[in-house]
Amino acid sequence: MTSVVSRELDPRLLEHRRELTGYCYRMLGSAFDADDAVQETMVRAWRGLGDFEGRSALRSWLYRIATNVCLDQLSGRQRRALPMDLSGSPWQPVEASLASRRPGTAWVEPILDRQVVADDADPAEQAVQRESIRLAFVAALQHLPPRQRAVLLLREVLRWKADEVAQLLDTTVASVNSALQRARATLSDLGARPEPRQLDDDDQDLLDRYVDAFERYDIDAFVALLHEDATQHMPPYEMWLRGPADIGTWMLGPGSKCRGSRVLPTRANGSLAFAQYRAREGGGREPWALHVLEVDAGRIARISSFLDLDTGLFVRLGLPAELD
Repeated sequence: MTSVVSRELDPRLLEHRRELTGYCYRMLGSAFDADDAVQETMVRAWRGLGDFEGRSALRSWLYRIATNVCLDQLSGRQRRALPMDLSGSPWQPVEASLASRRPGTAWVEPILDRQVVADDADPAEQAVQRESIRLAFVAALQHLPPRQRAVLLLREVLRWKADEVAQLLDTTVASVNSALQRARATLSDLGARPEPRQLDDDDQDLLDRYVDAFERYDIDAFVALLHEDATQHMPPYEMWLRGPADIGTWMLGPGSKCRGSRVLPTRANGSLAFAQYRAREGGGREPWALHVLEVDAGRIARISSFLDLDTGLFVRLGLPAELD
């Protein structure tokens, strides 16, 4: 039993857990599927560690296992998406727009930066890691066939050499280069190539003003912080909104129950974010939505509001289950 426990806690495996979670998240588009994939990777590695002879680096071996686990998970699955991927036109800011809803497995899901971004990485590497988990990029990755997805991530995010990727996928360098070229073309058509950027003081000030307006429920001040083409979507609902006017109308109408909420600032998908706790009847506040914000030209350009509802989103992300 002692040997089993020691192997389960082998730091050679556990030290790679965070980066493997980031890789599996980009592959699968779900933090929770990524956790499952990494757990399966660790189990398979634990079972094979005694036979691992060091013919390749341990990290490469783990990525080979993780890639195979992800490819297995993706087999036969429909791609995850964001609401704007499903409809080219915005919806009306009315209650009836909530009629269309899809299960959680249909949507790209959020992930907290702390789950995948290394604390000890240099700032430039952290910027790359954050940019490669942005929602738009992760959603675009879901358009790629699984093996193309793996090639692009290994080559362009993790910066592996073509021959290393070929060895991992049991294919040729020519096949890897061809897959990478096709993947790049698809992402270019979607306008989703990542461009690393740093969070600056102006972004933090914008978040502070945004949170202040939201908690006071001053909608005039709130919409003044939005880009003229700002969008908001709210999985698991298919609806999405465009423009400060419609977003403000929604918040004063169907969304008015959010009045009196309190928020917990955080970072998710490489972006500013906050967890919203809505007032509960009888007192206290309950998890309601994780809002991931995208900034453009000093204004909020996209609000991705992932509703907790009955999904247990906050608990699964490690956020507080309630806020007093």
